[in-house]
Amino acid sequence: MFKDMTEQQAREEILKSVRRYCDVYHNVKKSFREGDRIPYASRVYDSAEMVNLVDSALEFWLTAGRYTDQFEKQMAAYLDVRFCSLVNSGSSANLLAFMALTSPLLGERKMNRGDEVITVAAGFPTTVAPMIQYGAVPVFVDVTIPQYNIDVSMLEEAVSDRTKAVMIAHTLGNPFDLKAVSAFCKEHGLWLIEDNCDALGSEYVIDGETRLTGTVGDIGTSSFYPPHHMTMGEGGAVYTNDPLLHKCIRSFRDWGRDCVCPSGQDNLCGHRFDRQYGELPLGYDHKYVYSHFGYNLKATDMQAAVGCAQLEKFPVFVERRRHNFIRLKEKLLAADHISDKLILPEACANSTPSWFGFPVTCKESAKRNQVVQYMEEHGVQTRMLFAGNLTKHPCFDEMRATGEGYRIVGDLKNTDRIMADTFWIGVYPGMTDEMIDYMAKVLIEAVR
Repeated sequence: MFKDMTEQQAREEILKSVRRYCDVYHNVKKSFREGDRIPYASRVYDSAEMVNLVDSALEFWLTAGRYTDQFEKQMAAYLDVRFCSLVNSGSSANLLAFMALTSPLLGERKMNRGDEVITVAAGFPTTVAPMIQYGAVPVFVDVTIPQYNIDVSMLEEAVSDRTKAVMIAHTLGNPFDLKAVSAFCKEHGLWLIEDNCDALGSEYVIDGETRLTGTVGDIGTSSFYPPHHMTMGEGGAVYTNDPLLHKCIRSFRDWGRDCVCPSGQDNLCGHRFDRQYGELPLGYDHKYVYSHFGYNLKATDMQAAVGCAQLEKFPVFVERRRHNFIRLKEKLLAADHISDKLILPEACANSTPSWFGFPVTCKESAKRNQVVQYMEEHGVQTRMLFAGNLTKHPCFDEMRATGEGYRIVGDLKNTDRIMADTFWIGVYPGMTDEMIDYMAKVLIEAVR
């Protein structure tokens, strides 16, 4: 078939076939019928993602390459930040964000073992895991309901002379009180890491300026796992406006190297063989000089290729998530006596969320397990609000037994309430109005 074609002609023919294949076998729209399974999240894509994926595969570069460069530039432009680093997962993004704070390059502001980080227990474990693994001390404060974010009134009580940072997530797309938290961090000279994995596209007005979440603090992180706001299968990103933090992030991501040359490129600085590093011989190859103990946490170019196509669709994704959330809430508010049974979510003041999900807290008259089981039996997938209270999980057994390794400020009353009574359902952009209306109907039936 290809013997009379140039390589470029053959590639174009393959990609045309891929586009047709996707349109016939993947982009088949099925009408919704009551009782059909409604997942809490799913991939939303078309032939553009598949064509990019195959285009990258045909190059067979495999590791970070031209699509990675394109994605990092386009993602940084969307966020309006200076630097963006693509990584292999949102968990790795959180790891890198925290590890950047441990770099000796930060001088007196460097995070040391035993230093404290203010955070919450009502969230996903990979926000906290890097602190534990490094030897820092997470300091847990309670959250508010129905925003499900950090209770900023507890911040002053949580701070100590060992506090170095605040690292918290925007829960299910609902921004935390960025004005209060960022002011607190500035007052006490603390780093602020925004775990933005569930909130890409959320907006917050601070000092009269509308900012995207993840860009107000020192470092922001994103996840591109399939259920998230956009996907490339596995993948994540770390972003910042600080050149020094960016240098630390890139070094930790790329094996801990001191060199900034991308894979496959050499001697961009022009000093590969003429510098002195540590106690190495003069002129030791800079590509093999390590300024940090790092990892290889890069994504592949095939993942980046999918991400580039997703970014083109992303503004539409955000608008659809908002539409779905509003429609679902309106349907529930219109139902008789629903306020006697459920606490419905509220957006943080000064914010326009890009909702990841629709959290619901059952009142005493509605038992969560009964409600959740009814919904699952009727085709509506549900999820807990992640860990509920992370300190109650087996991973904390040893620390609970010794009473060391973490602190709790005050009580975690609302955190425990979330663990007992809260769940959430999806609002992903592939949902139709019919699906949203059916979910509302089933939830109303369940609490009755």
